[in-house]
Amino acid sequence: MPALSPTMESGTLAKWLVKEGDSVSAGDVLAEIETDKATMEFETIDDGVVSKILIPEGTENVLVGTPIALILEDGETAAPAPKAAKADKATKAAAVSVPVPVAVSAPVVEVALAAPAAPAAAVVAGDRVKASPLARRLAAAKGVDLTHVAGSGPSGRIVKADVLGTSTGPVAASARPVVSAEGGTPHDIVKLSGMRKTIARRLTESKQQVPHIYLTVDIRLDALLKLRGELNAALASRGVKLSVNDLLIKALAVALVRVPACNVSFNGDTMLQYQRADISVAVSIPNGLITPIVAGACGKSVAEISTEIAALAARAKEGKLLPHEYQGGTASISNMGMMGIKQFDAVINPPQAMIMAIGAGEQRPYVVDGALGIATVMSATGSFDHRAIDGSDGAALMNMFKQLIESPLGLLV
Repeated sequence: MPALSPTMESGTLAKWLVKEGDSVSAGDVLAEIETDKATMEFETIDDGVVSKILIPEGTENVLVGTPIALILEDGETAAPAPKAAKADKATKAAAVSVPVPVAVSAPVVEVALAAPAAPAAAVVAGDRVKASPLARRLAAAKGVDLTHVAGSGPSGRIVKADVLGTSTGPVAASARPVVSAEGGTPHDIVKLSGMRKTIARRLTESKQQVPHIYLTVDIRLDALLKLRGELNAALASRGVKLSVNDLLIKALAVALVRVPACNVSFNGDTMLQYQRADISVAVSIPNGLITPIVAGACGKSVAEISTEIAALAARAKEGKLLPHEYQGGTASISNMGMMGIKQFDAVINPPQAMIMAIGAGEQRPYVVDGALGIATVMSATGSFDHRAIDGSDGAALMNMFKQLIESPLGLLV
């Protein structure tokens, strides 16, 4: 099992793209691997013949470094393993010993494979329902709860046909999870996805270990909205339509470059000072939240940012982002304005040292040129890691962000 990201400890072998006996060359794709963030292709680095597939597709929680297949070079032969290893406790009763051929020159290994099981609703391995990536995407689109779907694939894995044959209506009482009544309140037990576990762990660490300071400014949007309308009219022939968020991403990137004291991260007894602004953009997906990155956003046009973030967000929702597309970033932006949220405080995503939380633009009484009037105003709140960023530097960034939005022509030069 390959380590497809610096923090990956285990993964799901979602699908084999080769079979035993196939010849492969360096660079050929062997399998699809699911991590807690995405589904990625795994390529071989050697030429040879696939002698034995050691881990069947659909197997979850395969530790990094676990052998998953045996590839023999030209001239190599295989020998049977003399003895089977002990099965996992959870599958011991149903396990059968299968001798695994290995290269003569290699250490002898063996694997215990679970005997096939009849399809059953909500087959769960570890903490995740066993389902193919396509089945998960279809279920999300149809609003189907996979814990109530019977899997007809290998080892009860849920596949496309299982999802397409389900109803999106209420689940029958007999198909619902066991309902307990602790404290007299009936409730269902919902398994956490790998992504939700990662979010819970990282954000808990952030709130426990990172001293947050929150700074809020009210920003007049009228000039930005006017500029957006003019730009969209000019870009219509190119099929590009800018969102307010595209312009806000650009504004944050420019502000970070102009206030470099905030484009940093805390690193123990040192601090990293970044030379460009890579903006992580929070995107909600069915299993949680992911932050695809617009690298070097300060140097890109708003049209480039718009096109790039649209493509990244679409691939994020399909679980197809590569690690470098969502890991890293120098700062984040989270916009909940489209949901009608007026103002909120976001949690910093370490090792970043700041995140910008965007509220809804709304008509408010506002002083314009010394007179009280009505303007379109939004509230933006910056969360800063106080170990790396002082309040005065955070305030400078918030004021620069406000200035760029209220005088938006500065975003185009």
